[in-house]
Amino acid sequence: MKSQTAKPFSSFDALRTAAAAGPTALIALVVLLLGAAGCSRAPGSGAGLQPRSAGETKLLAVSKGIDPLALVLAPHTGNGRLDSEIRRFQEQVRAGANLNAALEGLGWLFVAKARESFDPGFYRLAQACAQALEEREAGGPEALLLRGHVLQNLHRFKEAEPVARELVARRGLSFDYALLGDALMDRGQLTEAVAAYQSMIDLRPDLHSYSRGAHIRWLKGDLTGALELMQLAVSASSPLDPESAAWVHTRLAFYRLQAGAQSEAYRECDKALQFQANYPPALLLQGRILLAEGKSAEAIEVLQVAAKRNPLPEYQWALVEALRQMGRGTEAVEVESQLDRNGAANDPRTYSLYLATRGQSLTTALRLAEKELQERSDVFTHDALAWSLAASGKLQEAQCQMEKALAEGTPDPRLFFHAAVIAAKAGTQQNARHWFEKANEHIESLLPTEQQQLQTAAWVAGVASESKATQQPAPARAVFFTRGN
Repeated sequence: MKSQTAKPFSSFDALRTAAAAGPTALIALVVLLLGAAGCSRAPGSGAGLQPRSAGETKLLAVSKGIDPLALVLAPHTGNGRLDSEIRRFQEQVRAGANLNAALEGLGWLFVAKARESFDPGFYRLAQACAQALEEREAGGPEALLLRGHVLQNLHRFKEAEPVARELVARRGLSFDYALLGDALMDRGQLTEAVAAYQSMIDLRPDLHSYSRGAHIRWLKGDLTGALELMQLAVSASSPLDPESAAWVHTRLAFYRLQAGAQSEAYRECDKALQFQANYPPALLLQGRILLAEGKSAEAIEVLQVAAKRNPLPEYQWALVEALRQMGRGTEAVEVESQLDRNGAANDPRTYSLYLATRGQSLTTALRLAEKELQERSDVFTHDALAWSLAASGKLQEAQCQMEKALAEGTPDPRLFFHAAVIAAKAGTQQNARHWFEKANEHIESLLPTEQQQLQTAAWVAGVASESKATQQPAPARAVFFTRGN
């Protein structure tokens, strides 16, 4: 994917001017502000949805025919800059002057609030803004883009794709290609996604197009190219858009970690946290780095903050591992209980991986992975299905899904770990050795339980003496696919 010179832009200080200038200027500013790297907001995994919040509860009435304007104009609280902007745009909507532009701006501010707060209820409010726009102007591209963006962030990828294709066919602006690329990427259609992102970069090279290009390069196995483009994205970041700046620094940290630069990765997370304090994705990555360094007590402090702010399975799973490393079993059980209560609803793919790794509720793990594949067929969903199939003893099917997960050459240690274990269980020692060596190169990216399972796979494959997985003890409850339902 070709790159061009970055053109950084500011955000909230320009929002008033953009709203007055008309819908096109407003969309160009706000969508690019908010779309930093597609749907995913956590390294190596798609973001899930939190339990229903107060904001989301208000939106249940949309399906019951309540006027969407009444929903989006409900009193908004909060003392942050975004909160003030939301209230200001609500007043513009109430005043009725330039109503379409005001609704559109309010919708994108709700999207920004969803990303800042990790509260998906604000996506529903943005959806209500799109509904109000469509009622005023059926089929308008402004409402289509807002609706498509919400669908993408709510993981309704099948519905987002046709919306994006319509936008590209009708006008073909950079953020239309962004939405199309995001939907295609999560649908596993990487060749088309690459073309969409290249069109986006050609039309508007900036933080948002570069970060997407970096992610697609990484998915296609080009870690060096991903680092190059993400560095451009970081160079185009601005304190006027702190969430996007924090995100690209965190993503650069993830790539640096995979390149073996652990200290640089940690420092990059520090930079992310300078833009946005207590930013959960950066804290999660820092916590995992500390855990890999054997600093479990420090990891717990960081991961507790991250999991409290964004209580998704990926965060809670890492916290559980850290707690068990320190022998704090009672606290670990409490977090595990929260994970079991909400994991299937919040992030079914990661929860499926969690269950399969622990050898628990394997019927549930398999069901969740199979259902997820119906909506998104990217490499990580194929991996989740392969892992749950293997845990359920369906090795032939697991090998088939694992081949699909590895097909793009994505340099992810967890993929390599799963491939090694599946090959070892299937008795294909040569394949097990190959994937063990790949996973072992960056063993620090795996959780302690996963390291223990990799070590077991290494013994099966006859390469245990080469393993780095024994550098720290794994939790006592780690298993190697103990069957359970």
